[in-house]
Amino acid sequence: MSLTSGTSAGQRKVAVAGVALSDCGRVDEATPYALHAQAARRALVDSGLDRSVIDGFASAGLGALAPVEVAEYLGLRPTWVDSTAVGGATWEVMAAHAADAIAAGHANAVLLVYGSTARADIKAKRRTANLSFGARGPLQFEVPYGHSLIAKYAMAARRHQHQYGTTLEQLAQVAVQARANAAGNPDAMYREPITVDEVLSGPMIADPFTKLHCCIRSDGGCAVLLVAEDHVPDLAKRPVWVLGSGTAVSHTTMSEWDDFTVSPAAVSGRLAFQRAGVRPAEIDLAEIYDAFTYMTLVTLEDLGFCAKGEGGAFVERGRLLRDGELPVNTDGGGLAACHPGMRGLFLLVEAVRQLRGEAGPDRQVRKPGGALPQLAVASGTGGWFCSSGTVVLGAG
Repeated sequence: MSLTSGTSAGQRKVAVAGVALSDCGRVDEATPYALHAQAARRALVDSGLDRSVIDGFASAGLGALAPVEVAEYLGLRPTWVDSTAVGGATWEVMAAHAADAIAAGHANAVLLVYGSTARADIKAKRRTANLSFGARGPLQFEVPYGHSLIAKYAMAARRHQHQYGTTLEQLAQVAVQARANAAGNPDAMYREPITVDEVLSGPMIADPFTKLHCCIRSDGGCAVLLVAEDHVPDLAKRPVWVLGSGTAVSHTTMSEWDDFTVSPAAVSGRLAFQRAGVRPAEIDLAEIYDAFTYMTLVTLEDLGFCAKGEGGAFVERGRLLRDGELPVNTDGGGLAACHPGMRGLFLLVEAVRQLRGEAGPDRQVRKPGGALPQLAVASGTGGWFCSSGTVVLGAG
């Protein structure tokens, strides 16, 4: 299998040159702009490249004119920009756009960066809610009935239970295994082990989700630098190649969602694997957006790691653990490590670190025989399964 099989003839290959996190978890004394800058500086150091190579920039979620305001704060004057905002899937969609632009020669080095003080803002009473999509447009027909974001995920989970017999214990296993993976991550916000009983007995948030079925709220940021293959000889570390990507949108209102048990990852995943020239069975690890336990389960189905309706059985028996059959969210994910709003970029950072062999002795994934993983997939989900972006990465 060729790790460059997803590149069309005449197009340049695209590599991940640098990745980094800002300070994460409980960060009370920084602004979102400062977290953007911290992550960007660290990603540049990780790449070994000078900031002068950056001619593309992608950012969303901060300021009225993102990414203009953030680029100005960072002292960048890009000639290619992207401000696509589709919720948690934003960063995989942006990565797909950036890779296409680099491959076509429209940019040479694109910096993707994110930062948020979602937790600190609420603690300091600078705002009263973590997220609001407002009540305009199509949402005006749902908001009067108290149809919150978490309620939409809860309804979808209940439909999966009804249709396929998925159990609350199986959903709880997703949270238990995420916390177990977080135990090996010194940057994770919550590292103590939890049990299925603890998940099930927690305070109810939106039936069937108790507190531990839901992602944590944290502060933090991260950055990813994508470059054309021309820059690879100058990198400080071996590259990780972007092999293929796919994007998809589904619905805004729940009444327009054809099937609560199918997410747009069923489309974005199929496109990403086709373009990369690989099969789900070849993937060594998966980083999946996990705002709620059900999101992990249904995305595993839709990416093709198991058949539709079999996600509950698939997540049992420790399959998602670092040493499991398919390590998933090896840093602990949004359920345990960090979730400062739109977490999609963190998926790419963790996937790259795993493929480089940089995850550390307590969370590094190894193939049978001890070899490093060669293929990873990062799949982000936005809104309430409204959008999806999937990126397949290969070790250099």
